[in-house]
Amino acid sequence: MPSKPPKFRPEAWLASIALIAICVISLGNVIVRYTTDASFAFTEEFSVFLLVIVTFAGAAVAARKNQHIRIELIEHYLPAPALKGVFVLQWLVGVVVLGVTTWYGSVFALQEYNWESLSPGLGLPNWMYVMWLPVMSAAIIMRMTQNLVDRLRGKEDEEVIHES
Repeated sequence: MPSKPPKFRPEAWLASIALIAICVISLGNVIVRYTTDASFAFTEEFSVFLLVIVTFAGAAVAARKNQHIRIELIEHYLPAPALKGVFVLQWLVGVVVLGVTTWYGSVFALQEYNWESLSPGLGLPNWMYVMWLPVMSAAIIMRMTQNLVDRLRGKEDEEVIHES
């Protein structure tokens, strides 16, 4: 059985790199704290920022693969034409929520840039952290749209087994 080449998903790589960075700086901070009774000042600020990146990038990957938590009972019992309407409604609600997030995140990032706000921990420009909110929200919208197109074309989702 020939295997498919892995798909390149920039958000999956971004999430992986951010998670590795969190692990490395946290481990480094623990080692330094226990050997010197001091800690790195930047670890909490960077860890929180990177955790937001992991969350939004992971949401984009899940949106593309149709693996977000949802109630599937309605989807199982609707006829195909009504099912397509539900798919569009799901997409529309998601786009509205993430569109608002993208818009207000962009306004917020621009305000942080114009006001030259600095982060409280390290004094870095705050817009560097905030700009990722609209960027990643737009990425989720793009992946949701790709998923909607696949679902409307009748492409079957891979079976996801949820362990409990």
